[in-house]
Amino acid sequence: MKLIIKCLCLVFFALNFSFSQDKDAVLLKVNGEPIMASEFLRVYNKNLDLVQDESQKDVDGYLKLFTEYQLKLKEAKRLKLDEDKTYQREFSRYKKQLISNYISENKVTDALVVEAYERSNIDINASHILVRLDASAKDTLNAYNEVLALRKRVLEEGYDKVKAEMHNGSTIFLEDLGYFSAFKMVYAFETAAYNTTEGEISMPFRTQFGYHVVKVNDRRPSRGTVTVAHIMVNLNSKDSLANPEGRINDIYKKVMQGESFDALAKQFSEDKSSAREGGKIAPFKSGQLSSPEFEDVAFNLEKDGDISEPFKTAYGWHIVKRLNLQPIEPLENVKSAFESKVKRDSRSQLIQEALVNKLKSQYEVTYNDKAKPYFTSILSKEFYNRQWNLPADFKADETLFTIKDTAFTYEDFGKHLMNAQRIYARNTIPFTVIIDKEFDSFFEKSILQYREDNLEVENLEYANILKEYRDGLLLFDLMEKEVWNKASKDSVGIETYYDKNKEKYQWTERIEAVIASSADKSKMKKILKMMKKGKSEDEIKDELNTQDKQNVIFTKGTYAIDNPILPSDLEVKQGVSDIYKHHESYHVIDVLAVLPAGQKTLEEAKGNVINDYQAEIEANWVNDLYERFDVEVNQETLKAIKAKIEN
Repeated sequence: MKLIIKCLCLVFFALNFSFSQDKDAVLLKVNGEPIMASEFLRVYNKNLDLVQDESQKDVDGYLKLFTEYQLKLKEAKRLKLDEDKTYQREFSRYKKQLISNYISENKVTDALVVEAYERSNIDINASHILVRLDASAKDTLNAYNEVLALRKRVLEEGYDKVKAEMHNGSTIFLEDLGYFSAFKMVYAFETAAYNTTEGEISMPFRTQFGYHVVKVNDRRPSRGTVTVAHIMVNLNSKDSLANPEGRINDIYKKVMQGESFDALAKQFSEDKSSAREGGKIAPFKSGQLSSPEFEDVAFNLEKDGDISEPFKTAYGWHIVKRLNLQPIEPLENVKSAFESKVKRDSRSQLIQEALVNKLKSQYEVTYNDKAKPYFTSILSKEFYNRQWNLPADFKADETLFTIKDTAFTYEDFGKHLMNAQRIYARNTIPFTVIIDKEFDSFFEKSILQYREDNLEVENLEYANILKEYRDGLLLFDLMEKEVWNKASKDSVGIETYYDKNKEKYQWTERIEAVIASSADKSKMKKILKMMKKGKSEDEIKDELNTQDKQNVIFTKGTYAIDNPILPSDLEVKQGVSDIYKHHESYHVIDVLAVLPAGQKTLEEAKGNVINDYQAEIEANWVNDLYERFDVEVNQETLKAIKAKIEN
């Protein structure tokens, strides 16, 4: 993910606005290589809203950025980074991800999206029976009959009885699956489940795992989307004064006493990403979180404002407050997300089949009718033992089929068959069946590959984005080599830079403190007196807290003065403070030590020092690139660009 983000930060994305082909002109040359005005306008307009520095929205300012980008690309190619095997492998992976967005069949995709959306509105609780079967197995009658017999027994004897007798976890599975909806199961299984009436058992169907029947136990409307706030205490709390379960129960008592959930979350929740928002987390649906326990508690709260008792998950102890429950969103709001899921799901095979049929009609395809009989004739029983080879007089150069002007030969299909032998090991499928199946497989692979190979010519948007990925990855490798690694590994340079710029790296004032918190001002007055007398935290808690009422919670740590956990008007001095009202509660702060503002050591400031040192290295390096490569700007073209942008 970091790699993608860094690349995207370096890449100039595609635009909709450019010079027309017949009016395009050279804007600049880098070492004699021309860069066209249309390319500059393409990246300028796309990135205009993303540029934060106003000076860079000026054409001249942006031209400087664009030129430096081109200089870096030139340097990367001079260093032959584009020939690096790792770079080529990474680019190939990105290309495969990108191309999937452009090679699809929209009508089939849209139908599958609507179907998935409708299914996502219903949760199904199901059990199933599976008789395992290898995905490539052709003799399936025994497995079919076995699962059919098990179905009959379940109808007569009951699912639980048959499960107890027959489930072995290796060849026969009888499993309770709980609730699920769209995308949680392979498509064939999902379809069978949704097509089976509640209380009934489907007829046998096949997936890549074997033969199944599915028993639908219950259907319910989707639980919708819930928004909650929570207070969390980590299982390994950083607060040295609390054990997690004890701390969450102390906080829960305060919640039940009517204290503000929002304020308690801000003060005590150890989920820092939500604490500042009063514990509020992003809305979620069933199955979206990695914690079913958390989801169940959240969805089982009956109305907005209801608060759960403390409960434990793999992440810590929680208290949850329901803020809002929304029903399923309309399709138009979630269509894009569903489309992405459909393309990653097993149902994508249906899209691919539709695409192949579409490409057949789009491209001129011709077949050699003699090909299949020929290949059937040259197969032998060695094929089943992975010992088969192409005959000595093999007609390698004969045309198998053509796609537009590209011929695919017998040799191409022969290599495919050689590799396919492993699928049919120890099998006796008729050769005609094998040739039909493998011919279809080879043709599908070939026509899709032809589409991929020619897509850059056929689709300008794809071509632009592919170029940007290609250049972005290249620039990432270059920056890593010339800037990032140099800065992070140059210990002498880092130390020298720090010594020259020490004044930039300063601590703000901090305190080491114990904070006592209570919602009851009268109790806080008593706590203040006890703290001033030197009573320990345990002594104060033992005296003021009861089984039914949590009157005080202590927190200990080192805090910057502007930390929101502290009152903004705190008088910073060592010792026990007065009472402060903050986050709708009362607090006394025992300042154990005041850590004054001052110089950070190199170790303390190292992250910032490395970042700043990188910026200096990059600036010097870019100056060197201007010296290494000639840059010529066509002032007439630049003038025309400015006029076009102003209009």
